[in-house]
Amino acid sequence: MSLSPARLDRFARHIVLPEVGGAGQVRLSESRVAVIGLGGIGSPALQYLAASGIGRLSLVDNDVVDASNLQRQTIFTTRDVGHGKAVSARRWLANFDDTLQVDVSDARITADNAASLIAGADVVVDGTDNFATRLAVSDACVAAGIPLLSAAVGKFQGQVGAFAGHLPGEACYRCYVGDAFDAEDCDTCAEDGMLGAMAGWAGSFAALQAVRVLLQGVSTLGDPQWGRMHILDGLKPGLRTIRIMKDPACKGCASAA
Repeated sequence: MSLSPARLDRFARHIVLPEVGGAGQVRLSESRVAVIGLGGIGSPALQYLAASGIGRLSLVDNDVVDASNLQRQTIFTTRDVGHGKAVSARRWLANFDDTLQVDVSDARITADNAASLIAGADVVVDGTDNFATRLAVSDACVAAGIPLLSAAVGKFQGQVGAFAGHLPGEACYRCYVGDAFDAEDCDTCAEDGMLGAMAGWAGSFAALQAVRVLLQGVSTLGDPQWGRMHILDGLKPGLRTIRIMKDPACKGCASAA
């Protein structure tokens, strides 16, 4: 596949980077990313994934836009309030780059439908807000052999990790949090608060890490950093990284040990 003159011009600042190059940009244009959750993390992640030249995006969110979302969910405007997030996100993408292929679903992702909603993706970016959903997405990614970028944010802290539990020796998200959180028992930003720019940092960082995963084997930027959880601290500010080891007893990925 080659890029048209218009696409070459659009992504020239990528292509000139030796760490990406023309081959890397072509890979991005051939890639499909599923974004699960279009809130504080999914919104900025989607913007930078689209801007990077990802060819196809699958968007999953069953929520509608609320006025309180606008403080951090950067793809929505006051005109979107009351409308579905997935459809509103598709409209934003159409205005941003009308050559993108976009699939949308307003279904609530569960263990029963997660496999069908991520099918065909080269990487999944999960920005959902409860453990039950994150674990359902993780288990589906392991079963389908799809890498997962899992991101979360609250108050002044965020975390972004890359998981490939389908690969021998690599952890999945369930290895990280265990089985204790299958219930929907996360704290919410409505209760605890969240700095809007903190969501932007976590979301854009997730997009960066997704690009790393997609460019593996194509360019020098392609280091997926499997099993590394990056902890973002907006108060210091600072960033630290921890290594997540595979749990040999994990019910999500033990068979890939």
